[in-house]
Amino acid sequence: MNEILSQVFQVGFFAAVIRIATPLVFGTLGELFAERAGVLNLGIEGIMMLAAMAGFSTAYFTGSLWLGVLAAVLIGVLAGALMGLLTVSLGLSQHVSGIGLTLLCSGLSFFFYRLIFGQPSSLPKISPFETLALPGLAGIPVLGPILFNQFALVYLAMAIVPAAAFVLYQTPWGLNLRAVGENPHAADSAGVSVTAMRYQALLVSGALMGLAGAFLCMAQYNAYTFGVISGRGWVCIALIVFGQWSPWKSAAGAVLFACIDALQLRLQASSAVHLPYQVFLMLPFVLTIVGMALVSRNALAPAALLKPFRKEARGNCPG
Repeated sequence: MNEILSQVFQVGFFAAVIRIATPLVFGTLGELFAERAGVLNLGIEGIMMLAAMAGFSTAYFTGSLWLGVLAAVLIGVLAGALMGLLTVSLGLSQHVSGIGLTLLCSGLSFFFYRLIFGQPSSLPKISPFETLALPGLAGIPVLGPILFNQFALVYLAMAIVPAAAFVLYQTPWGLNLRAVGENPHAADSAGVSVTAMRYQALLVSGALMGLAGAFLCMAQYNAYTFGVISGRGWVCIALIVFGQWSPWKSAAGAVLFACIDALQLRLQASSAVHLPYQVFLMLPFVLTIVGMALVSRNALAPAALLKPFRKEARGNCPG
């Protein structure tokens, strides 16, 4: 036990937690914007995978990591627009559309990767982002190395959490977005375009999911593999429920999951615990399911989530 505690209570452990949480924060906040507008975007896993592949390929051939990030974001936006076409314009099932989008994007990522790189004997690699120490802050004892000696995308994730909370709760746009997710017919009566708001939410959602994919293959790792996402998209959906559709609570859930993930990596390397490594790998996901099951009993989803909006159905809207 002492050996485990000695590995956990280290600056390096908590710095790793912040890095592991970063793609989860991007993906979770992306999903949050979509669901707050009334659209369940189950395409997140595939969007992150295709964005990761596009970002990595762009960075590999151009030598610019930021161009790779831009490419990943653009792919995410396009995928969000496609999700909007299926669920908002055509009114198709959000479950079926999201799963179909995940399958489509995953298949495209495999296809284009093989088309671009073939089947090389060794993985193509890039020089990933390097940590960026913030002057004056990185030298703070304990907190400095943990929070202020990170990748640039980590700082972006830290800034997006309060920005998302501010936009959702303190701006007219955020009020309209939440109104569309709660009562689209009332919002439409007030002059808010439900279609436009849901499209905008899905575009923002896709962009953040693209950032999540970009971080994984250009900061956390230096290569693209078919297992680079490893179910993180589905975890983001669970974290939304865990965080009760709140940016702060959802981000806190992402950090908690990252803490468990970092812990299982340390336990694998420790000689104090003798268990098959598969037990450690499934530990974060099992605890996420348990946590979501406990919290979801009191979770109140947006009232219009999963419900397509049709103007002609206004007379049938309760209330």
